[in-house]
Amino acid sequence: MEKREQRTRRSFTPQFKAEVVELCKQGDRSVGAVSRDLGLTETSVRKWVTQADIDAGHRDGLTTAERKELAGLRKENRVLREERDILKRATVFFAKETR
Repeated sequence: MEKREQRTRRSFTPQFKAEVVELCKQGDRSVGAVSRDLGLTETSVRKWVTQADIDAGHRDGLTTAERKELAGLRKENRVLREERDILKRATVFFAKETR
């Protein structure tokens, strides 16, 4: 089997994404046509359009701000769990030392 060449992960500014979404919403070209013309994957462009609809309140789902807050809370939760585990191990260590 032949291996596919992997694309490097690209990042795009919110302004660029908004412009692409606007091109798709104008209605004269399909999402596929816009993505091909700009050299983007159709899946990414569809996700941007869907997220724009959610942010505008036209669809149900987590808004961009809510997603960002959720990611931050998950990260904070992970750090707090790690700190708790370290304190548990330290407590066990010092309890053994005092005997």
